[in-house]
Amino acid sequence: MTSESPRNVLFVVMDTVRKDHLTPYGYDRPTTPGLEDFADEATVFEQAVAPAPWTLPVHASLFTGMYPSQHGADQENPYLDGATTLAETLSAEGYDTACYSSNAWITPYTHLTDGFDDQDNFFEVMPGDFLSGPLAKAWQTLNDNEALRAIADKLVSLGNTAHEYLAGGEGADSKTPAVIDQAMDFIDDSEQFFTFVNLMDAHLPYHPPDEFRDEFAPGVDSTEVCQNSKEYNSGARDIADDEWEDIRGLYDAEIAHIDSQLTRLFDHLKETGRWDDTMVVVCADHGELHGEHDLYGHEFCLYDPLINVPLMVKHPALDDDRREDQVELIDLYHTVLDSLGVDGGNPAAPGDEAVGLDRTRSLLSESYRQFSEPTDPGQRGDGDYAFVEYSRPVVELKQLEEKAKDAGITLSEQSRFYSRMRAARRTDAKYVRIDRIEDEAYRLDEDPEETENLADATETDDIIAETEAMLAEFESAIGGAWDSADDAEVTDEAVQEMDEEAQERLRDLGYME
Repeated sequence: MTSESPRNVLFVVMDTVRKDHLTPYGYDRPTTPGLEDFADEATVFEQAVAPAPWTLPVHASLFTGMYPSQHGADQENPYLDGATTLAETLSAEGYDTACYSSNAWITPYTHLTDGFDDQDNFFEVMPGDFLSGPLAKAWQTLNDNEALRAIADKLVSLGNTAHEYLAGGEGADSKTPAVIDQAMDFIDDSEQFFTFVNLMDAHLPYHPPDEFRDEFAPGVDSTEVCQNSKEYNSGARDIADDEWEDIRGLYDAEIAHIDSQLTRLFDHLKETGRWDDTMVVVCADHGELHGEHDLYGHEFCLYDPLINVPLMVKHPALDDDRREDQVELIDLYHTVLDSLGVDGGNPAAPGDEAVGLDRTRSLLSESYRQFSEPTDPGQRGDGDYAFVEYSRPVVELKQLEEKAKDAGITLSEQSRFYSRMRAARRTDAKYVRIDRIEDEAYRLDEDPEETENLADATETDDIIAETEAMLAEFESAIGGAWDSADDAEVTDEAVQEMDEEAQERLRDLGYME
């Protein structure tokens, strides 16, 4: 930490926001005038890569400095266990820590909020007493017992789908002002703070406030467009070009609402004299597909609209310009520690793994990405590579199968829907290892839309070959390549073992008759 380092950190995740729908990244619609102003005093990163294409593993990586295979929080194992979080480390150092979110994954039952002095989830999908204490441990027991895994998978499904069922009324966008209000109150009462905020507006379904819908999707009825990605991905429903246009308009309206609320938060920090003494990070955890590659949502692939995410950082050690070098969201863990002068690495509980500050992963360091002696599996080559992991998609697969079955469609198990994937990415190329279908490889400098798969090209591209070699090194360091995926099977019969209250909640959400 230098003498000019801010005393505080505000860390904002715009859930499911793709880079090319933001004004600072050249979007031709004025979705984010507030972020455009923010970009004038921040560093805008053009090549930031998420470690996974969905919320739970990405946030676990942000909070631990580990890749998904290391921290283990994923759909097959939907809780963070045995790892000391950034919040635990900073709380032990005397910082006031808070997490406010309307995302159903960022709650005590997944342990992602461990270590935060104050936390509030504005989209609670389970009884409050399920989220902490003995019942939180019962969740882990369900996952550790194969006979009860089906029950656990059902409960995971609640977190992933509650937004779809509930957002039409009191949706995520209606909760965002409360998230911002609580963040401002916490900051006002804090001496030194680490405040984490996740804003869920741009996650399906899109039901933006009228003010923003009228500007970006005039005349569009959000209840009439396809708001369920599994219907489209399963083949049960087609989406015409004009409907895609309406969907994108609603998505833009949701992003505009996020921008307005962030502007309110930023203005409050300036008015109360906290702005200059606060490092501000704004990023997305992943993006979204709107028909590209015949996919909707953020499942079953590792294409760039999902993993090449927006990232903007305000810190006096960084220039207010644009950077074209590739960075990883995992690096933000080290950047926060570095900014606050905290070494970390001390386990919060016996047996925990705790990642200490590595300045070669701090965006603030002159030695950034000058990897010499690797301390984690991703420190490969010359530092130009990022790595992404997508494990067995239990929840998405179950819902996809249900939509396909209802439409009389049989999904092939030898498809991307049943596949696990890992990717190595550099600014000019990407190689994706896929366990059930052919690998994918793209020259991003020549084919940014990722339309020509070069994995099995007759003439080997040297850059593609180098990228695959780095992926192989990462796979070896992380525990070996994924050669096959386990079947994902969840049956309603298993749920009969649950108590009546739990079954009633499943009925309310449409899982049981």
